[in-house]
Amino acid sequence: MPLPRLNVNRHDHPTCALVTLAGEVDLATAPLVRVALAECMHDGIRTTDVDLTEVTFCDASGLNAFLAASELATEAGTILRLHHPPPIMARIIEITGSGFLLHELHTVRPPSSRPPALARGAP
Repeated sequence: MPLPRLNVNRHDHPTCALVTLAGEVDLATAPLVRVALAECMHDGIRTTDVDLTEVTFCDASGLNAFLAASELATEAGTILRLHHPPPIMARIIEITGSGFLLHELHTVRPPSSRPPALARGAP
């Protein structure tokens, strides 16, 4: 059996946790995400922040894992926040109407369609 293509690291503080994902979140690895996020809630973590900076791919299975975890968090009265998704993942989250998952929407900027001189404010 091949090794999962996703690394999951968790760093706890008294009532919050930072879960850092690196690699691909897909059909094969989404169960790892579900378990990691569910364990946070079961361990009494009130706020779970998920750093997506190093995620290289996320398919519908991955998005469903985040949506399911968000629903569980809401039911449990806890908070789940996704941070720093790669641009393509941010776009998928936006298109599917799942933007409520993202904590820092302002950090995701679509590429400017204007020429660089105009983007800097030059006439």
